[in-house]
Amino acid sequence: MNVRRNAAALAAIGVLAAAAPATAAGPSPSPKVAAPAGLYGTSDPTYDGVWRQSLTLVAQRTLGYRPATAAVDWLTGQQCADGSFAAFRATPAKACDAKTMVDTNSTAAAVQALHATGGHDAAVTKAVDWLKSVQNKDGGWGYNPGSPSDTNSTSVVVGALAATGADPASVRTSGRSPYDALASWSIPCDQDGGGALAYQPDKKGKLAANADATAAGVLAALGKGFVAGAGKAPAADACAKGGGPARIADNGGAYLAAAVARTGHLLSVMPGAENQPDYGNTADTVVALAADGRTAPAKKAYAFLEKHAGPWAAQTGPAAYAQLILAAHSVGAQPGDFGGTSLVTALNALGPAPKTQTAATKPAKASDGGSHAGVWWSVGICLVAGIGIGFLLSTRKKKQS
Repeated sequence: MNVRRNAAALAAIGVLAAAAPATAAGPSPSPKVAAPAGLYGTSDPTYDGVWRQSLTLVAQRTLGYRPATAAVDWLTGQQCADGSFAAFRATPAKACDAKTMVDTNSTAAAVQALHATGGHDAAVTKAVDWLKSVQNKDGGWGYNPGSPSDTNSTSVVVGALAATGADPASVRTSGRSPYDALASWSIPCDQDGGGALAYQPDKKGKLAANADATAAGVLAALGKGFVAGAGKAPAADACAKGGGPARIADNGGAYLAAAVARTGHLLSVMPGAENQPDYGNTADTVVALAADGRTAPAKKAYAFLEKHAGPWAAQTGPAAYAQLILAAHSVGAQPGDFGGTSLVTALNALGPAPKTQTAATKPAKASDGGSHAGVWWSVGICLVAGIGIGFLLSTRKKKQS
């Protein structure tokens, strides 16, 4: 969900904000690109338009709303002919070309959203086919086609596959599946950060524990996407030796439970920032912990968010509200009463009003199968530096250890 947190940087201003801590709500800077009609939020959508729209639509469906036609049409209009999505296309009528910076995170997020809304099978199938076509030989995915695989990007793609009914284990390249990639990023129990997952190996092949990547990896190992409910309690509370996706998830869950045990939240590790809560990554951790059956630490982290994350969400916008809604869903909380405010009302007010869901059109269970929170998508630090963002990345990107 995500926005995930790791050695990566969010390629979107809005997602950047969703991954970064905020001490108080305040006016956002004037956007360089005006948000078009149908898109949620008013901030510059250049780097997170598809991501925040997708999270919003998934959250609305999870709440039982039918998203507005204008909002869904905006998202479908962003798709390229080959099935991929870029973070944002200002002129969607213009055909995508080699200069269009499509990415796996935006595409996988859109898959989960369009599948949840229903009625877009052709667009979803095209997008999933494109994702399969850019799978790396290690079984994982990088943010951009051809870039090194990372835990966060692999997670959001696994969520898209699972949401549409595909078995991630059967999606292979060179004989390797996403679970092989996840296993290669899981830190052995007897090493520093044991049980956690790394965002990706460093240049020397060393793995560093990353809480954001771990939250993303837990959901991927469980075959979940943006939306996840409470799972079965793990057999062991601590990291244990063993193999397979279930063990990767349980070990990652143990690491996250320990990370939030004292304060109920993760800390931001953005360069130059003081130690302060990381609300977006904590929301993603809530979903991961709940999905792994660790309800007590999940509820503790959610309680912290309920007390402190309101100003952050108000400042950040739709992606943040969606993350908090998905966190509430995972622990069975009421997003309509979040520390005295309504996440539901706040999110729906940021774009075209959705319709109340009728009994005949309840959200498909498959959307629960692809889950998270978020969030978690990531872009490498080098990518963000290259585009001049300068912030570290939950969502579907920042280092967290």
